[in-house]
Amino acid sequence: MKLGPLSCLDRFPECEEEDVRISVGVEWMRWERMYYDLNVPWSADQLEIQRILAFLAEHYNVVALNHTISGKLPTDVSCPIPNPLPFTPPAGLRLLRRCTLVLTDPSQNHRLSTLASNYDLLALRPTTEKALLQACQSIEGDLISLDLSTRFPFHFKQKTLSIAIQRGIKFEICYGSGVLVSDGGMARRNLISNATQLIRATRGRGIVISSEAKKALACRGPEDVVNLAAIWGLGQERGREAVGREAKAVAVQAEMRRRSFKGVIDVVYGGERPQRGAEVVGKAGNAVAEGKGKGKRKAEVLEGVVSEVVDEVKPISKREQKRRAKKARIEGDKNEGVGAEKAAIVSKPNKLPDRINSTIIPNEAG
Repeated sequence: MKLGPLSCLDRFPECEEEDVRISVGVEWMRWERMYYDLNVPWSADQLEIQRILAFLAEHYNVVALNHTISGKLPTDVSCPIPNPLPFTPPAGLRLLRRCTLVLTDPSQNHRLSTLASNYDLLALRPTTEKALLQACQSIEGDLISLDLSTRFPFHFKQKTLSIAIQRGIKFEICYGSGVLVSDGGMARRNLISNATQLIRATRGRGIVISSEAKKALACRGPEDVVNLAAIWGLGQERGREAVGREAKAVAVQAEMRRRSFKGVIDVVYGGERPQRGAEVVGKAGNAVAEGKGKGKRKAEVLEGVVSEVVDEVKPISKREQKRRAKKARIEGDKNEGVGAEKAAIVSKPNKLPDRINSTIIPNEAG
């Protein structure tokens, strides 16, 4: 709701008018900005899921529930996340359904299109350098989510990652494994090292930060995530984009892949043919009323009305257009010929008096 100067001063009577306008403007900016968390693991523990969603609903606008598939694709690729959920989600929180596919041998996963059609988001998690290269170059996915809590036997190359960024694929950093320490801090050290290396290789572009929190204690607010990303070497503006604009681009692009033609053309409203039922009924009623006076049968009248309406609705083919154009051209030529003959006939009487005078004048002289 937009606040005017008087209502602003009513809310903040101890401040000046200019200060009130500035503070209200900041409040509007805070509400207009949307935050995304695209990785909340789905589990059978519904009580813990409710706690996580209740906390995230206080800070985020869109949350994606994630289901992870490892190894070869199963025969049944339907989404195990129920829709609707067995419990009531927080009001104002938009929920997406996401699948994360762990890639070890990409040649075995040839049914990715079928898998992607059952989810709102499709994320790829390569574990080898070859799988990462193929995920960046050719495999169709919305997100590349690396498990940065483990140690990789290879380095992230800027040339490889830039190919995915040019294709519009983002890289995801999940901080949940580094918040709750359970292995002596090894996961946290790997997370800091790998996140720093990933940000350096991508130059801070195309980064999405999610929680991947299995417990509510591992969740953090957007501002805490921005500060955490600043420690890894990502600026505050890029950090806000990582939980805002970049994550929104992933959700919008995934929706375009499902709805549009090759992710480029989307028919928002193609127009609808107007309903001609009322018009047909009206014409039929008038025609029947007129036909009774002329002695025609009701069936004959209705048949003529229907054929007339069908002719109006039916589009004209190119052959019919050419035929009509030729007919109009022939009629135009005939009209021009008739007009020329009339003009000649009209002009002849003007010459007759001269001829008559030339024959009569000599006789009079003789």
